[in-house]
Amino acid sequence: MIAKLKGNYGSGIEPLTYAGQNYMVVDRSLIPEILQVLRNEEQFDYCVDITAVHYPAREKQFDVVWVLYSHPRNERIRVKTQILDGATLPSSIPIWPGANWLEREVYDMFGIKFDGHPDMKRILLPEGWKGHPLRKDYGILQQDNEWVQINLGIESGQ
Repeated sequence: MIAKLKGNYGSGIEPLTYAGQNYMVVDRSLIPEILQVLRNEEQFDYCVDITAVHYPAREKQFDVVWVLYSHPRNERIRVKTQILDGATLPSSIPIWPGANWLEREVYDMFGIKFDGHPDMKRILLPEGWKGHPLRKDYGILQQDNEWVQINLGIESGQ
């Protein structure tokens, strides 16, 4: 499968394996097409998770990762892409409707938006929350103290 994708997309896909787990690093511009091919042609019918990793010292600060599973093949694969802070990605909801809440969580925790998402808003934190807690440069104690004081009128227990 990877050889076929590499043949079709060339340097836009880098297939890798780590600790027995297959993954591929895909150029951001190819993400919608590769995800569609994995769903339709390679039978990855379940989007297990979408997450991100923040690398503040890197130019492209974020890795966005799709964890996909194929029931017919009994196989799992991860698809990663790198994006700049403030960049967006196309929504995966047309491919896997269950990606809805997963993309909202990535937005809530990292601030990464997905173009075409029908309801791109926070899912875990209140709407008035400032910042995105899974970024490595996020000051959680300051935010917690401020939010608790404003919304609950008490001092935080932190």
